[in-house]
Amino acid sequence: MKQVRYIMLGGFLGAGKTTTIARLAQQFIQKGHIVGVVTNDQAQDLVDTNNLRSQGLTVEEVPGACFCCKFDELIDKTKTLDAATRPDILLAEPVGSCTDLVATVIQPLRDLYQDRFSIAPYAVLFKPSHGLRILKNESSGFSPKAAYIFRKQLEEADLIVINRKDELETEKLAELQELLAAQFPTTPHLAISAKTGEGFQELTEFLNQEGRFGQRILEIDYDIYAAGEAELGWLNSSVRATFQHPTDIDAFILELVRRLHHQLVEVGAEIAHLKVIAMEDGGSFAVANVVSSDDLPKVSLAAQQQWQECDIVVNARVAIDPEILEKMVQETLQTLAQQQDTTIDWRQTQSFRPGRPTPTHRYDSAVNS
Repeated sequence: MKQVRYIMLGGFLGAGKTTTIARLAQQFIQKGHIVGVVTNDQAQDLVDTNNLRSQGLTVEEVPGACFCCKFDELIDKTKTLDAATRPDILLAEPVGSCTDLVATVIQPLRDLYQDRFSIAPYAVLFKPSHGLRILKNESSGFSPKAAYIFRKQLEEADLIVINRKDELETEKLAELQELLAAQFPTTPHLAISAKTGEGFQELTEFLNQEGRFGQRILEIDYDIYAAGEAELGWLNSSVRATFQHPTDIDAFILELVRRLHHQLVEVGAEIAHLKVIAMEDGGSFAVANVVSSDDLPKVSLAAQQQWQECDIVVNARVAIDPEILEKMVQETLQTLAQQQDTTIDWRQTQSFRPGRPTPTHRYDSAVNS
């Protein structure tokens, strides 16, 4: 069995992992590689999985808990991909509220499956909208326990990747780089734009390196970690939408995100990530999202089409009671549908707070050092 290059890309909710993985996958494919993707979520029916599949990628999903708690299922999904396409590169996207992945995923892979996987350096995407405030010890909209997870993600990284460079002013980027250099002096950082592709040549070169990577075992308090995750209300909801008349689908899902964003801001509920995907039976799709309460909703992937029927999936990760979040999403979508002569057929909804992480494996020291 040939070795598969395992590339896991971490980062907080809304950091841009899915867009980055999609662009990396296309770059590797253009160079002749066969690429498989494994996504991960606390719930079923993940926007990211549908998004990546809609772009023609072969994707498996590990739902119900993070990779560290479902390590055996992660291995099973890699076997499924191997049977289907025999990839030589595997891109893995962990849950955005998860940390301690070096000790619970990378080290077990390196130890137990060293003949099967070649482990790439572990890069973690930095989310500027919340990250700058967290690094400056300002109010980020989250409790210190959630900010603890954000910092721990950076602490275990081999490379900190500042995403959304295209949206950052020069002075703001310089401030971020200075803060990262001061607080994580032994970790290199790189600024990229997953949207435009700027910096991806350097990112790919880093990920292709061999050496002493994936070795940063955290000292971590699982009580704080669990409390930080439990702060977030988690919602995944899917519906079938039938429009009375051909409807601009980009405008429809953007309006849905705008209304939800407005309501969440009004009640003081900080948004970690809110995203909506619409999928038409013919394979077209559109995505709208917002990554913090201070940001503006946008269409991140446009269909530029008018549809009469489609599936819509809503994923929301917000610092709010999940029951309130579920009611808000259902009422907002129903009201929008009524105003636009749209019939909504509810398919599935899950809302909850993540439970305490219980890793399958956890290594106290790095193997093969």
